[in-house]
Amino acid sequence: MEISAEQPISEELKDSLSTTQTFKDYNSLKNEVDIIQQKLERLGYIENRLEKLTKQNDSTYLANYFFGKKHLYIKVYYDNTYFTEKEIQKIATESTDTYFILPFETAEVSLQKLNTLKTEEGNAFATLSLTNLKPEENHLSATLKFDSGKKRTLDSLVVKGYEKFPKSFLKYYAGVKTGKTFSKEKLKEQNISINNLGFARTTKAPEVLFRKETTTAYFYIEKQNNNLFDGILGFATDEETQKLQFNGYLNLELNNNLNYGEQLLINYKADGSDQQNFRVKATLPYLFKTPFGISAELKIFKRDSTFVTTEQQARINYQINPVSTAYAGYKAYESSNLLDEVVVGNTVEDFNSRFFIAGSSFLKLQDDTLFPVKTELTIETETGERELEGMTENQFKLLVTASTIFNLNYSNSIFIKNNTNILFSETYIVNELFRFGGINSIRGFNENSIDASLLSTLNTEYRYRFNKGLYIHSIIDFGYFQNQVLGLKQSLYSAGIGIGLQTKAGVLKLNIANGISDDQDFNFSNTKIHISLTSMF
Repeated sequence: MEISAEQPISEELKDSLSTTQTFKDYNSLKNEVDIIQQKLERLGYIENRLEKLTKQNDSTYLANYFFGKKHLYIKVYYDNTYFTEKEIQKIATESTDTYFILPFETAEVSLQKLNTLKTEEGNAFATLSLTNLKPEENHLSATLKFDSGKKRTLDSLVVKGYEKFPKSFLKYYAGVKTGKTFSKEKLKEQNISINNLGFARTTKAPEVLFRKETTTAYFYIEKQNNNLFDGILGFATDEETQKLQFNGYLNLELNNNLNYGEQLLINYKADGSDQQNFRVKATLPYLFKTPFGISAELKIFKRDSTFVTTEQQARINYQINPVSTAYAGYKAYESSNLLDEVVVGNTVEDFNSRFFIAGSSFLKLQDDTLFPVKTELTIETETGERELEGMTENQFKLLVTASTIFNLNYSNSIFIKNNTNILFSETYIVNELFRFGGINSIRGFNENSIDASLLSTLNTEYRYRFNKGLYIHSIIDFGYFQNQVLGLKQSLYSAGIGIGLQTKAGVLKLNIANGISDDQDFNFSNTKIHISLTSMF
């Protein structure tokens, strides 16, 4: 099909109309003719009409249009008692308190956005329309008519599928609260939050039932197996002591088995006689259907035959809103020197510490199986005292973790994470320092091999996703630490490559990285391989 008009048709206009060239029958041809008229109206040719459609030969038709004058924009007059200046500025670059101007080609989309803004205020059936349309010299003037409809609030919630779903997660974790203004867009965001719980997933988008006086939201949720297991354990006999030794690791995470949203973590790591790390943590959220929850944690760390440190923690958590949490609690440390003989210059001592802890966290999720966490920020302070050889000393700790993902497009993203820990004290001993290094701090170094009174690490990854279950990424990590015991200040660097794979058993992560420091040059033999496999059952 070819088109003609009373005026020359530019190539740019032809591209905007993007007409179909071939048709299976005459009805398809006629339908395309009508679509072209609609496209012309959206481009500002509101007076356009089809003059005639003629058959040129057996295979060609000519559609002759009258375009008329092109209107460049619409000048829309509105009542500022219905629309705020801030709402109008979201859709128009030029506005006053009585009118605003929209480019003709984007006017329809802009008015739809304005309508959405009003429905998010609870006016679920709000409608906009243009009346009193008048052609001017190069534009169109119109009056904006607004029908607000009845303002709606969310009156009740219904969960279908997973009848024992802990509804406190709807209220506090997802932010779905009855009595609040109804918003369709917000309901979609809350649905994504439920999908990121792990132990539950929605089977379809939420639906809303509007009755004359009430509004009910229906959530379609199914329970998910979200218990995690990952581990390899080995046994050996110490050649010197002839005692049985464990090596390897065990990571067990039990989630929502009682349909309460509870969590139990058990983690054990050992690399022969060098170091052992044990951790157990239990969390009970939303006690008595309130935003308060409790958690308790025990950690035991043993470094060869030098020392063993036990850390106990109990805290109360408060869900401020769906993305923010605050907490406060108590933490106690007890450490013992395991050396049988006094070693000159040894700074490992028996001590006890007691701290009051307070902190807050921000967690923004995204609808992505491989990378569910978009942005995370945690700030924690510990204020207390250490008792050493009958003397007490005030101490303060600051711990900050921040990470975010910059999504360039579906396949490409950039991940950045910073971890900073600081211990403020008059004196320092080795077994109270922070320990870092390894897959969860700075890659290319052995796990917990570096002691620091101050540390800051920056992890960066450029990620390329092949599909929803496979991606590769770069590894470029930086670190800086101070060790007040040794009077040491050093910078650390590591680089490498990693791969992530969603398997039937779980998510497999393989990182290969090489680390160097100020006093250590690059050596290929220092390359470290970090492997992580998380299995669900």
